[in-house]
Amino acid sequence: MTNSTPPSPDPSTETSFGFRTVAENERQGLVNQVFSSVASRYDLMNDLMSGGLHRLWKAEFVTMIGAPRNEQPFKLLDVAGGTGDIAIRYAKGSGPNATAVLADISPEMLQEGRTKVAAQGLSPRITITQGNAEALPFPDRTFDAYTIAFGIRNVTHIDQALREAFRVLKIGGRFLCLEFSECQVPLLDRLYDFHSFEVIPRLGELTAGSAEPYRYLVESIRRFPKQEAFATMVREAGFERVSVRNLTGGVAAIHSGWKI
Repeated sequence: MTNSTPPSPDPSTETSFGFRTVAENERQGLVNQVFSSVASRYDLMNDLMSGGLHRLWKAEFVTMIGAPRNEQPFKLLDVAGGTGDIAIRYAKGSGPNATAVLADISPEMLQEGRTKVAAQGLSPRITITQGNAEALPFPDRTFDAYTIAFGIRNVTHIDQALREAFRVLKIGGRFLCLEFSECQVPLLDRLYDFHSFEVIPRLGELTAGSAEPYRYLVESIRRFPKQEAFATMVREAGFERVSVRNLTGGVAAIHSGWKI
């Protein structure tokens, strides 16, 4: 098998877009519009949404990939890789034969990533590819690791994306997902809700001229499965030794699984 076909959206089936209910066949286009509008300010957006903590979270996330620092070959697939943060951090922290494919469905986000990768002199080691997480254009058992950071909650069929992750990983390959999650610390959860629903949209309007993309992104976090529910989905996709590491009291979480 070289790739999969994504499920055909059913216009009679409804799904969520933030707190709105929309036809399934409309959702991907709406998500694409959000990222087209914020692509040039995506890194700023993550700073606003996490209070800058996403930089620390990403550092820990990339460390967990375990890429070799010697000359051993290693292939990473970074899905919904956006502006290239994960791929660039990975390449800088690994050996010369560790390569990455940065895949994203949004051409605007990929252009931002392409510019950043080139500016770091990493174009020979990081390939830029447009692709849908639900139907990756890669053969079975191609990659040593699969990462997706702050992207999987924007996928319409999360279960299909997880199956694709399993398919393209080699035996012994690792799945890693960094995503906003359920804050599990009393009082901090209230502060987090206030920041999410009151502060972030206003900051978005001030910095980007529109609150709507930021409002969707906040709402999409609340609609995403909680830690244990998502871990169950990862197991159902075929992964073993599934684990969850909460960050900042569960504001974000790293999910890990192995293809054994």
